Amino acid sequence: MTGERPAEPVTDPAGRHSGDGAEHARAEPTVVCESVDITYRVYEDRRQSLRSLVASKFKSRESRAIEAVKDVSFTAYAGEAIGVIGSNGSGKSTLLRAIGGLMPVTDGRILVRGSAALLGVGAALQPKVSGRRNVLLGGLALGLSRKEIEERFDEIVEFAGLEDAIDLPLRTYSSGMRARLQFAISSAVRPDVLLIDEALAVGDKSFRARSQGRIDELRAAAGTIFLVSHSMGVIKGTCTRVLWLEQGVLKADGSPKEVVKAYDAAT
Repeated sequence: MTGERPAEPVTDPAGRHSGDGAEHARAEPTVVCESVDITYRVYEDRRQSLRSLVASKFKSRESRAIEAVKDVSFTAYAGEAIGVIGSNGSGKSTLLRAIGGLMPVTDGRILVRGSAALLGVGAALQPKVSGRRNVLLGGLALGLSRKEIEERFDEIVEFAGLEDAIDLPLRTYSSGMRARLQFAISSAVRPDVLLIDEALAVGDKSFRARSQGRIDELRAAAGTIFLVSHSMGVIKGTCTRVLWLEQGVLKADGSPKEVVKAYDAAT
């Protein structure tokens, strides 16, 4: 990571430290967000009449600026599992997409050491082709070679629990089956930074246990996990640290117990 700041304890707006400062001093920073702002524009979806088009002199649809993330700063370290919580529209998914390099920042900067993969190869998956073919498409979208995908294919299918359905078209899968396949493909890449957006809430108890085990493996390999979830049980059971975003602002950064307690009290 170029231009990274020295490792330091992270505090929330109240000045409390998150995690152990000595532990962070020994760990490698993997993601540094420095005063990050993310603003994007949305356009009206209403159909204009000919009269309104003439009246507006055929101007394009009106747009509105959305300030999704506002002046967010934090440092993530190797071996951390970081939960990202907040109400709908608070900027959680936008922040993950920016860390994954899928959305530009308007101001500030995000530095990532190594590779970052967003759990969400859904855009690469094709409903009309088989699960088998989609493993190939998803793996290629995440940067794996065909040989690497073939070597990991059986592991991906077994992890997703889709041995009996892997040759069926993806359109025949339930939403839970699709989510399991996406998680299995994405986490097979073993990135330095894995970004997960609401994936562990799907599947049965057995799959959730396997997902937790996979996250533990990635953390043990000095990886960093970011997990967006509305399930406080998943956050407390999975994460070592929590970021709380509200209306794009970082409200708190600390231990799961403390931040979830503050979030529950405010909602």
